[in-house]
Amino acid sequence: MRIDPRTLRLFLAVCREGTISGAARAEHLSQPSVSVAINQLERVLQTTLFTRNRQGIELTQAGVALEMKARAVESLLLSAQEEISLLAEDIGGPLTIGGTPGALSTIMGQVIGGFSAAHPRFKLRILERPDAVTQNMLRSYEMDLAIVTSGMREPSDEFHEQPVLTDPFSVIVSGSNTSLGDSVHLSKLTEHRWVLPDAVGGFRKQIDALFINSDVKPPSNVILSDSILTTKAIVKNSDYITILPNQLVKTEVQASSLRAVCIEGINFQRKVGLLWVANRQLTPIAQAFVDFVIDYTNP
Repeated sequence: MRIDPRTLRLFLAVCREGTISGAARAEHLSQPSVSVAINQLERVLQTTLFTRNRQGIELTQAGVALEMKARAVESLLLSAQEEISLLAEDIGGPLTIGGTPGALSTIMGQVIGGFSAAHPRFKLRILERPDAVTQNMLRSYEMDLAIVTSGMREPSDEFHEQPVLTDPFSVIVSGSNTSLGDSVHLSKLTEHRWVLPDAVGGFRKQIDALFINSDVKPPSNVILSDSILTTKAIVKNSDYITILPNQLVKTEVQASSLRAVCIEGINFQRKVGLLWVANRQLTPIAQAFVDFVIDYTNP
């Protein structure tokens, strides 16, 4: 027997809602109908997909594997439907690009003007997500490409990673902060108050590496924020300091609302790159974006 796509949809509803009853309400069906569909799916697969407890359901290992594939099927169907609709209007896409806020800002701010000039009609979604979530969304076809802090992953046959840009880190302070010169060693800033990223991803790992290479313990008097806008706003209006790539504060530095202070003793730069599933053919608009970014950053 083959899997009935309708049972896959109900299985996803159970995963999303966390209970059989919640899935039934979401799909406007009776609870017994959903239970029958899940039982049918388990018989076809000859396995148990989840166990029930007081809180709802808990996916088995087989359930986790099926959820990923079911999400991929759903994403492909929705994307195909949207692509056909856009083709009728002579619009490219849909293209979904995800990544961490800093990496997205670094690349998109530089390339989107030129790309949209070359491709004036396309539909693009940009999603800010942590690294681990981004990789899962690439696997499940919920994302075409990711823009990531590059060089922080173990080599893998699953993903293709294409570094495209380097950008030095600086200590970022308020434009009115005159207590620091044009350069500083991180060991001189241990008593300062900091704003640093919270999520444990490539961006945070590179910042931690700056402290390690400077033989300095990471700050403990710190505000943790994954919002680039919030981080910059705090630093602009207080004595807090942060570390950011120069490209992310270029506009504020030019306007003198922030200052970029060179970090002494550091000889490596932040790398930003594109990430996609290695054995998957990119859609035409996604491939066009990859080609454009590579050409733009390697003139």
